[in-house]
Amino acid sequence: MSFLPLRPVPVADAAQSLYDEWLAWVREALDDPSTDRNELCRSVLTDLYYPSLSKSDISGLSATQRVALGQMDPRNVTLEPEYYLETDLERYGPRKPLLWLWEMFDRSALGENVELGIHFRRILAKHVFGSCGKNFKAFTHVRVSFGYNLHVGDNVVIHRHVLLDDRGGIEIGDGSSVSDFANVYSHSHDIVDGRIVSLPKTVIGRGVRITYHATILAGAHVADDSMVGAGSMLTRSTEPHWVYVGVPARKVKEKPAEERAAKAARTPDPMADDR
Repeated sequence: MSFLPLRPVPVADAAQSLYDEWLAWVREALDDPSTDRNELCRSVLTDLYYPSLSKSDISGLSATQRVALGQMDPRNVTLEPEYYLETDLERYGPRKPLLWLWEMFDRSALGENVELGIHFRRILAKHVFGSCGKNFKAFTHVRVSFGYNLHVGDNVVIHRHVLLDDRGGIEIGDGSSVSDFANVYSHSHDIVDGRIVSLPKTVIGRGVRITYHATILAGAHVADDSMVGAGSMLTRSTEPHWVYVGVPARKVKEKPAEERAAKAARTPDPMADDR
């Protein structure tokens, strides 16, 4: 197998300048405590989806068109966590418009642009998560439930179509990655009465790899440098340096100590903020 670190991908100068200008505006708006986040979300999404209607009189539109346009405003939308009794609405309220902005950005024509999307979601993550370290990367269609119960370390990568259900709390340590279509949960339901809910925190340690289509059930502690194999379902905590596979996942192989000691140093990340 070949050693294949990421390479930088150039973006046209004019596009890069435009991206930098827009991202700086978003960052400045979110850093300003006087910003109305609902209005910011409504304005950005209207410009993305219905630019010709952003400053128009909508009274002549059909009911269907007005309903569609209304979805650009997060005040007109309900999201699942709002229905849960344990939700801290004071903490969730400021995050809701940013969660809706994140989700609808990903569904737009901009969502698949890696260069723009990584940096846009990184800005949002700083204001959505309970805490977020440096150089966070989320690819398109990552879903976060609450936001305020999610704590992410440095250099964490979340790939496409990942669900981070932080209802009971999720911690993700430095340098960990969660691969495409994986699910990480932090709540479960009683088998007799689904209204009885347990909310154990799920912890993903440092340098962990959760691979494709894997599922991490609530309360698991994925130990440092362990790995959960593709399609596996982890129902219990792991031991450091071990690989777990299967349904339910069981440890099958320890990463060789000599190979761990000889592992190459971290290579430059072309999408890092400190590049």
